[in-house]
Amino acid sequence: MSWMTSTRNWARGIKRDVIAVYYAARDPATPWAIRLLALAVAAYALSPIDLIPDFIPVIGYLDDLLIVPLGLLIVIRLLPEPVLAAARIRADAAIARPRSYFAAAVFVLVWIVCGLAFGYWLLSLT
Repeated sequence: MSWMTSTRNWARGIKRDVIAVYYAARDPATPWAIRLLALAVAAYALSPIDLIPDFIPVIGYLDDLLIVPLGLLIVIRLLPEPVLAAARIRADAAIARPRSYFAAAVFVLVWIVCGLAFGYWLLSLT
């Protein structure tokens, strides 16, 4: 059970660092070159589009297991320490914020209604 706990902690750390890198990229104290790299890594990590699609067996998850953590590692090593510390504090605060299940339900409902409307529109074309 120990490996499960350590894997869960590793995943939480990755999530926090993705958000921290995003905040660090927006910090004016971050140099421009590092800022662009940080934005690229955060955008790739948060994007639903992968370099290698997940449906490809085995290698489909390589970007999730290798590319994102390596990109984070590079950006974190290049960031100035005060910027990284402040960004991690902001990321921890963002993660700790309560989630609104009502808002999530509203968004899901809007997507369902849009999907049904699109389906109705497609059926009316035939």
